[in-house]
Amino acid sequence: MFNQLKNQFQSIFRNIRGLGKITELNVRETVRQVRRSLLDADVNFKVVKSFTSRIEEKVIGTKVLNTIKPGEQFIKIIRDELTILLKSENSDLILNNSPSIILMVGLQGAGKTTTAAKLALKLKNNNMSIMLVAADTNRPAAVDQLKKLGEKINVPVYYEKIKNSLIICKNAINKARSLNIDVLIIDTAGRLHNDNQMMAELKEISLNVKPDETLLVVDGMTGQDAVAFAKKFNIELPVSGLVLTKMDGNSRAGAALSIKEVTGIPIKYIGNSESLEGIEQFHAKRTANRILGFGDVVSLVEKAERAFDNEKMFNLNEKIDNGSFDLDDFRDQIIQIKKMGPINQILELIPGLESNILKKMNYKDQQINWTEAIINSMTPYERKMPEIIDGSRRLRISKGSGRAVQEVNMLLKQYFQMKKMMKKIKKQKKIMLPNMVNLGN
Repeated sequence: MFNQLKNQFQSIFRNIRGLGKITELNVRETVRQVRRSLLDADVNFKVVKSFTSRIEEKVIGTKVLNTIKPGEQFIKIIRDELTILLKSENSDLILNNSPSIILMVGLQGAGKTTTAAKLALKLKNNNMSIMLVAADTNRPAAVDQLKKLGEKINVPVYYEKIKNSLIICKNAINKARSLNIDVLIIDTAGRLHNDNQMMAELKEISLNVKPDETLLVVDGMTGQDAVAFAKKFNIELPVSGLVLTKMDGNSRAGAALSIKEVTGIPIKYIGNSESLEGIEQFHAKRTANRILGFGDVVSLVEKAERAFDNEKMFNLNEKIDNGSFDLDDFRDQIIQIKKMGPINQILELIPGLESNILKKMNYKDQQINWTEAIINSMTPYERKMPEIIDGSRRLRISKGSGRAVQEVNMLLKQYFQMKKMMKKIKKQKKIMLPNMVNLGN
């Protein structure tokens, strides 16, 4: 996410970290580089001009603290201003009614139907009862798509074999009330830029259902086109929030950095993968950190908390303590890591890992799948006692998993190294504990 802009900011920061003194000359040069990077990322030129002017004014007018290096203080000002640029007062969903109604709107092809299902799953995981409404009667197979997505996430989908979207929405609201549904998410037909008839239909739906939230789904890959469309759409309809999709692709960040400033509409969610769990609530400070290459520890911890089973973690700690950690446990950890999302997205959240380092690592999600396939090709006894896996067994495991013998060897080597490291940690614990007791006395 934001890789192009992140790389450019990291290059700028490497230069200014070494500044022994802030002068008007090096401030203007740095601001010029920031301006060029933002324009390359397709950020609105008026937004760029205002943003860089504020940075220049603040840096020149700031007294350098003796306790902070001048370059680091400069970087902090850039981060603070970027956070302000992205921040909105009302970035949380406002759901006050029963049922609360979320109206999903947007252009054709922006990923609106999939986003409706992603949001349904996210709210369901927050212990809310959800119903999806298939109100897109224009696109062929739109209803079937939403029904299939609803089945995948175990959320009911309301639909009717009629063409009147407004009647479908009204009937869905009555159904939701009878079932005590918390949130109703209405998937409407995707609009074209100049389709007045479809926009009139959407206005009528909005006027009659009185949604708590009207979320405009915008393709983040389209850059300034997305900003222009959102601005026009907001004139026609009371849009309360934005969802930027396809942000895991090669988007240059133009839409994300421009859209809220130009339209005044807060960004509420970001779609970050094709997975139905690939949606996250938008946080200005966290996003600013990721754009500038500072990582995002809070999001990383939240992903881990959702993915990792507390009971399994407790059992794992016990196995590490008593030395019974085996390849079944190793596989369990792989499965839980997979739940966190694409591996490169996880690594991007770790502070201090620069983009060029990540590129050299070249981690692929398939590698996790391959490791799991190798372990699954072992017998239960081999997974419990990896020490017995000799050459002929390794060859059989290689053929069973479809991976090279070298990969089987590498996996076993990593496992034995990990087990050796765990023994050392256990010994250090035993040495440290008496010392801590003595210190306490």
